[in-house]
Amino acid sequence: MSLVARLAAEQPAEQPLRIPGKLPAWARQPNQPTTYPRLYVEIAASRGVPAADVLHFAGLPPDLLDDPAGRISFLEIMQVVAAVRALTGDHCLCFEAGTRLPLTAHGSLGYALMCAPTARVAIHILERFWHLRGRGVLFHYHEREDAMDFALTPELLLPSPAPLRDFMFSGILTSMYRGVCFLIGDSALPGEIWLQGEEPAGFAAWRGQLPAVRFNMPSAQLHLTGDKAPLDRPLPTANPEGLLQAIAQCERESALMGGAADPVVARTRAGLVLGSRGYPAPEAIAAQLHMTPRTFRRRLQEQGSSYTQLLEEARRRDALRLLARPELEIRQISEMLGYADPANFTRAFRGWTGRAPREWRQPPEH
Repeated sequence: MSLVARLAAEQPAEQPLRIPGKLPAWARQPNQPTTYPRLYVEIAASRGVPAADVLHFAGLPPDLLDDPAGRISFLEIMQVVAAVRALTGDHCLCFEAGTRLPLTAHGSLGYALMCAPTARVAIHILERFWHLRGRGVLFHYHEREDAMDFALTPELLLPSPAPLRDFMFSGILTSMYRGVCFLIGDSALPGEIWLQGEEPAGFAAWRGQLPAVRFNMPSAQLHLTGDKAPLDRPLPTANPEGLLQAIAQCERESALMGGAADPVVARTRAGLVLGSRGYPAPEAIAAQLHMTPRTFRRRLQEQGSSYTQLLEEARRRDALRLLARPELEIRQISEMLGYADPANFTRAFRGWTGRAPREWRQPPEH
């Protein structure tokens, strides 16, 4: 009896990913590398779960990952990762995946990061081209005097359990931590990985191999503290010629991805600029895009988004920027962002960062 059949007979607690009938077109387009799901499948094989069983359980073709240079969709990646998690029962497998992904695993983007003149420039490159390797997950970077935050949020909410989100984010944040350590030249930077779910069974074995990992947090992020001077030190792998070539390749890949995508989400993000009267209303954004409000809402929905979701992103972005200005009172910032009650702003900010606005502004204790 195959592993899949045996698990089915035993009625496993986790089933294949439930797929909604309506998804944005980009979620089904083969624009993501097979590198990451192949690694998860390889680790599953080391746990005694053959690749064929993983792909069968996921409802995918057996040759899906055969081509190292192949491309698959975000939805297929989710199906593979969900199957690996269900069949292995190892909810810490993601941490191993994160430790096994060098920068070179990220293709042209990884090469651009290594060729950058400084780690700070590399971070800006990552922000610019994150979508090439991380479609389906939104990346936000914020730097302040005492810390750097690399935060993740889902771009598309599938009807899947939150533990799958935490499973994927654990691997991404672990890989991100190792990448930053490599660029800065420090094998153990002071910092924490924040995850929103419960601590998985078996995590104790990983303590000591990772930075501090905190569970049940309000957001998923890599939180680094300490001296940021290394961000501006020249990288030993810097290569101006290689950087130009890698950026050019990233731009080509981005153009190919963007050619088939609906730009309404990106243009809405660009249009949500905080002005003296707050943010543009959805009707104003629709008019800028030469759409009726109804068409605007429908186009966003087709892309797995909404005006409310994008407004929340803009508020988070601008809250962090405004809090860096000490002359502004928190009540003023709350009003500028459109919160009638400062308590609502505080509640929202805690959800974004795990801290109240006033705590965010406090200098680190020594």
